[in-house]
Amino acid sequence: MYTGPYPVGAIDIESPVSSPRVVDTARFKDSHKNAFELQTVLFTLYYPATHGKSQHKRHRWVPTPISVTAKGYAKFAHISNSITNAIFTGALRAVAGGIKIPAKVDAPLAELAPSIASHPDIRQSQELEKVSSIEREGYPILVFSHGMASSRTDYTHYAGELASRGFIVAMLEHRDGSCPGSVIMRHGEPDETRLVFKHSEVESVEGQELGADDFNRAQLNFREAEIEEVVMILRQINSGKGTEIFKRNPRNEGKELEDWAGRLSVDKMVIAGHSFGATGALQALKGGLTEKRPFISAIIMDPGKQSGRLNHDVSVPLLVVHSNSWSSKHSIFYERPHFEVVRAIVEKNNERGNPSWFLTSLGTSHPSVTDAPIIEPTLLSWTTGAKIDVTEGLRQYVHLSEDFLWFLEKGEKQNLLAEKAEFPEYDPGKGFGIWQPGQGDNEKEGGQWWDWRKYWQIHVSPVET
Repeated sequence: MYTGPYPVGAIDIESPVSSPRVVDTARFKDSHKNAFELQTVLFTLYYPATHGKSQHKRHRWVPTPISVTAKGYAKFAHISNSITNAIFTGALRAVAGGIKIPAKVDAPLAELAPSIASHPDIRQSQELEKVSSIEREGYPILVFSHGMASSRTDYTHYAGELASRGFIVAMLEHRDGSCPGSVIMRHGEPDETRLVFKHSEVESVEGQELGADDFNRAQLNFREAEIEEVVMILRQINSGKGTEIFKRNPRNEGKELEDWAGRLSVDKMVIAGHSFGATGALQALKGGLTEKRPFISAIIMDPGKQSGRLNHDVSVPLLVVHSNSWSSKHSIFYERPHFEVVRAIVEKNNERGNPSWFLTSLGTSHPSVTDAPIIEPTLLSWTTGAKIDVTEGLRQYVHLSEDFLWFLEKGEKQNLLAEKAEFPEYDPGKGFGIWQPGQGDNEKEGGQWWDWRKYWQIHVSPVET
């Protein structure tokens, strides 16, 4: 279960887009159908919910039919056929088929009375200030973009933990070829399955194969269009059109959305993403704040190394987090080390007056922010080299994200965000478990958050040295 003061609710929303369109003219070689035609957008809202039971069954971590996701994984592994698809389906059903997401489906949005005292992990004065802010401006919103070979259900613990702390998280499912398998639903039409696809499966309208960079660009443009549609739907919910959203939703969830009117902070959203999703989140900041992309900041986790160039046109605060495996592996990225490219983006953003951080989470691996380590901790530790306790790893991501969101609201740098940058380069010799002295409380004097520093290296910080 989640550890914040609020219960957590979840609503699956699939909505026809405002203007069905072809985002990119690339087409599938075998069928000549448009590969990047946007008709609907699918996302799950995780949010602070009221206490009490829900009448709805909880969402499965692997959506039904399981065979769709299994076929996608087999295709990712380049061994998709009738036999391997059946094997993957059986294995996925055995490992994760019975797992349900611990969020109440379609529960009402919480009133502003969290049970703070029963949660010693929550700083009470800060929580009361957050409640006051929500009363004035509405619930803060984070729009999250998943990575390659992922879906909207792969980050439920991260999303749920933030929701239990008073944030609304819109977790997208992208239909750009990166999701193992997604079922597109429309009222009055048969369901359509969209499996993962790669650049060798598509071609231009002239019949020429797309290069990897052109394919990535088409995917990112499609993701940006999906993100803009989610923003539009959230605005509609806040303006009192929740009932219309519910009626348009073929997944039959969102009955309580009519009561969300005027309760969302729709003009100050945060964009977040992991891996390919982090690349997309950076792209969504290009050109600055707009009505379609009202993102006042971004949380960027393990920005992609094979998903196209990273956008440097940033004019809002950034929190960039690398897993240990992402920083430790030397990767050349467009003729420069990837680490240097990321560090330069954050440094330049600070120079422009936008407080930004770049850190490495020690002991973690690329999947550590996902649900996978919680579901299969031994397997993930063995295959990825993660050393940190899986619960502790996610806790670190959540608390750092919460502190960043607090900074955006109050302008106060606290805990790790109040630290100076002591590691301009990733230092493998100062690895997991080494506590570095800094500002504020420390190991000898105590303090609720001193232990955080042993899990991190800070590469760039707006705190002056």
